[in-house]
Amino acid sequence: MALVAGRPAIADDIREVHLVVYGGTPCGIATAVTAAREGVKVVLVEPAKHVGGLSTSGINTAESEHMLKWTIGGFANEFYRCLGRHYGTGKAEYFFESGVAEKVYLDLLGEAGVQVRYGASVDKTSMDGTRITSITLTDGTKLEARVFVDASYEGDLMARARVKYTVGRESQAEFGETAAGIRFDKTPRKARTVDEQGRLLPGVSAWAIDLKEGDAHRAPMNYNFRLTVTRDPQWRVPIPAPRHYDAKRYAMLADWLHDKAARNESVKLADFLDLYPRRNGRIEMNNKQNAIISLGHFGGQFDWPDASYEQRTRIFEDHLDYTLGLLRFLANDESVPASVRAEMQLLGLHKGEFADNESLPYQLYVREARRMRGEYVVTQKDVQNERRKPDSIGMSSHFIDCHHVQRVALNEHEFVNEGRIWRMGYAYQIPYRALTPKAAECTNLLVPGAASYTHVAFCTLRLESVWMITGHAAGVAGAMAAKSGIDVQRVPLPELQSKLRAQDQVLDFLPGQPEKCEHLNGPPEF
Repeated sequence: MALVAGRPAIADDIREVHLVVYGGTPCGIATAVTAAREGVKVVLVEPAKHVGGLSTSGINTAESEHMLKWTIGGFANEFYRCLGRHYGTGKAEYFFESGVAEKVYLDLLGEAGVQVRYGASVDKTSMDGTRITSITLTDGTKLEARVFVDASYEGDLMARARVKYTVGRESQAEFGETAAGIRFDKTPRKARTVDEQGRLLPGVSAWAIDLKEGDAHRAPMNYNFRLTVTRDPQWRVPIPAPRHYDAKRYAMLADWLHDKAARNESVKLADFLDLYPRRNGRIEMNNKQNAIISLGHFGGQFDWPDASYEQRTRIFEDHLDYTLGLLRFLANDESVPASVRAEMQLLGLHKGEFADNESLPYQLYVREARRMRGEYVVTQKDVQNERRKPDSIGMSSHFIDCHHVQRVALNEHEFVNEGRIWRMGYAYQIPYRALTPKAAECTNLLVPGAASYTHVAFCTLRLESVWMITGHAAGVAGAMAAKSGIDVQRVPLPELQSKLRAQDQVLDFLPGQPEKCEHLNGPPEF
């Protein structure tokens, strides 16, 4: 297949295919490749300029350190083994570089003959009863197919097909989930929460008195960028200034630092940022969960899931301004101890990554957005207790891991973070029904990304490694439905499971393998 600028070329006959996959995420790539291998014609639509989602935009781990590796099979395991071949280790590699991951994904897409359409988002769908007949992209392109797959982080195709979904967090009462709803941290944090006029400072969303533990809440967990940085002068380039810098955004941090200085307490950069050493001198920068303030833009994510593309652009830019502003603040503001400023000034972006984007990641880390309400809703009990399912199409074992959602004021000088979950992971079977809409709503759409999970359960699904597992199943099931002309809800399950097992997807509990994911270095469960 011919290549254009290192990417699979787009043929002239993409307007009518067997399968359209929306979202060039790892989930979407897994779907597209496994479907094409089944002999159907596939087009993968990626709104951005690069495929790979967060695996090629700064998250350089499979998160296998919080999982049972034996549950990672099929296309996901193939991808990690391809990384191992690149690095010359001869085994699956779970830590990698964004550019290397993109090369591997492009190779897999090219070998499978998948056509990739870049730079346009889904605008609208045309329906005939419960079937999508075509989608129209924002550039006017119309794509017709027998089956569609929404593998995007946000579930934009699903929403435009009028499939029911939810956003935010369910209450504890809705599904009987002990970890659901609003969740206040147990330990208050001391810092100023209001300005001179008594208004909440930036980054503080609400007063705790206005929220009730266990109630539903409209917002998902926070988002942040996963920057790739380095201390190596040979590869280090300056972190750019934000387009709009306002030191007042970090007034809470300045107040906290002033209090630390008054008590002669030491502070270091690691108190604010998580810095993970990665391959070839790269350092992955992430939100630090227990920091007074970090890369997570608390409150900035509230409107993203249902926002228009134009609104998302503004939210994206606001997150970028917040991120670059925080790093500028830590490197230069006089309220920051000189030792911390010196630490921060040693870091720069790694010029070996994202070279066409000023060394900044292409995508914002959208940890969670919409979630479908499909044929079956996976809940906390399904990932912790009732973990066996007759329609298993793959397995997950990740911790229930939710970053904070917001920062809420207790009074003028104290706040608590809200939303964190960190609970033991168990191996569980992912039901095929969680990938299918209700038959009364849509019969030729699969949703392996924004799947039918509650917020609590979704915290075990929202990993690129697990999404490749659901994507693999969606690819094979979508191909079966397209070739046979049947509804996705009526795909013969024994045949689907047989195909997946033959392709090394892990569907079953294995004798002698642990079912509980012990993570020795994690914080206590809460």
